[in-house]
Amino acid sequence: MAEEQKKQWYVVNTYAGHENRVKENLERRVETMGLQDFLFRIVVAEEKEIEYKNGKEVEKTKNPFSGYLFVEMIMTDEAWYIVRNTPGVTGFIGSSGGGAKPFPVAEDEMEAILRRLGMSERKVQIDFAVGDRVRILSGAFANSEGTVEELHEDSQTAIVLLILFGRETPTEISYGDLEKVEL
Repeated sequence: MAEEQKKQWYVVNTYAGHENRVKENLERRVETMGLQDFLFRIVVAEEKEIEYKNGKEVEKTKNPFSGYLFVEMIMTDEAWYIVRNTPGVTGFIGSSGGGAKPFPVAEDEMEAILRRLGMSERKVQIDFAVGDRVRILSGAFANSEGTVEELHEDSQTAIVLLILFGRETPTEISYGDLEKVEL
């Protein structure tokens, strides 16, 4: 029972394209039903993208997780029932159905998503500096090694020089996806 009283992140399934409307419905329900002690942050994963149309810069919003909301909550029976029965919610990800409560998102996975959206308060502790050799742990360049050229504390990313097709190529990699290579 003690495990249930912990604030954790869950993924809520919605109709694609209706994420913001569902977020508003959920926020309204939290307010009117007094659930502020059980439901905390409700996040629609939106990223800003710059496109060029007819030579003009146009800012577009893209949702890399279309049809999903991230909800930080304490999974009580009441909170679970209210979220499930919010208009536009089709269910929780990680629930086997039949009245089974869903599993929370792993902390490190949620941290990576929040960091990608620029919403993370947690700073990654790094043991490398400009000029150090690092190994990339995940993504398209997993197991590649390169040299740190720049560190960006605000975005928690590093510019790493990788040798691609015989050329040094600067590549932006999240701090959490890098480890120092001991020579």
